[in-house]
Amino acid sequence: MINSSTKLVGLLGDPVEHSKSPLMHNAVFDQLGLNYRYLAFQVKAKEVKEALQGIRALGIKGVNVTIPHKEAVIKSLDELSKEAKLIGAVNTIENKQGELIGHNTDGQGFIRALGEGVGFSAQGKKALIIGAGGAAKAVAFQLGLEGVSQLYIANRTFETAVELVKNLEEKLSLSKVEALTLQDKNLVDNLPELDLIVDTTPIGMYPQIDATPVIGDKLLKRTSLVTDLVYNPVETVLLKRAKSLGIKTVSGLGMLIYQGAIAFEIWTGQEAEIGTMRDVILSQLKARD
Repeated sequence: MINSSTKLVGLLGDPVEHSKSPLMHNAVFDQLGLNYRYLAFQVKAKEVKEALQGIRALGIKGVNVTIPHKEAVIKSLDELSKEAKLIGAVNTIENKQGELIGHNTDGQGFIRALGEGVGFSAQGKKALIIGAGGAAKAVAFQLGLEGVSQLYIANRTFETAVELVKNLEEKLSLSKVEALTLQDKNLVDNLPELDLIVDTTPIGMYPQIDATPVIGDKLLKRTSLVTDLVYNPVETVLLKRAKSLGIKTVSGLGMLIYQGAIAFEIWTGQEAEIGTMRDVILSQLKARD
């Protein structure tokens, strides 16, 4: 029931039609009896500043931010969380009595997904990240904050990996972080035994669900845990391969859910119902299939 006391939250992006966030959040609002509604707003790049002014003017409690606005919103915010400052991108905005605070819950959501999924702790571990884009950056900084002992970034464009490594070294004072070219033999020859491999590339995402992973079995056998940030399908070819080799896996669905759950907690002050969020998304994916 929407009434004059209903609080509004939402999503800013372009496009937004594909987003599962409205379904996920509204299901939990209903379950917990919270008088909130979540809507998706398609905002063009030239309209970002005006959209944020609208959040203040209309008293919207907060929004998620998705592609391509995660960096552009920063100059219109009043404050940034530690993670948002480090990553240089915002995926959640909190309206605190007219003050707009930018957060980045992607990395935290990733860590919570690994912890809840298989009890993984990054402290003292050796990790390889495949890719060097926005998602890779969030994961890399969070792993650094969590205390990984060694971190490797492998990317097709080597210069982009080098840039991310320099960023990590400067902002987190990490000494054991290295950029590598994304060639399977190079990785196998130059990497030690790993505790975690994270694929942040879109390879294997629907509808190209049969796309060949960028890393082969030789490298997979060098780690004890593999996670793919793709959540559609829930189990990618990479995860199926890893599982067939007896390696633990975590799907990208966990990161999607937990980053949303953290945003939910920021806006409402209440814990989200993780099971409900998961069930809603899985039912949507099943209906599509």
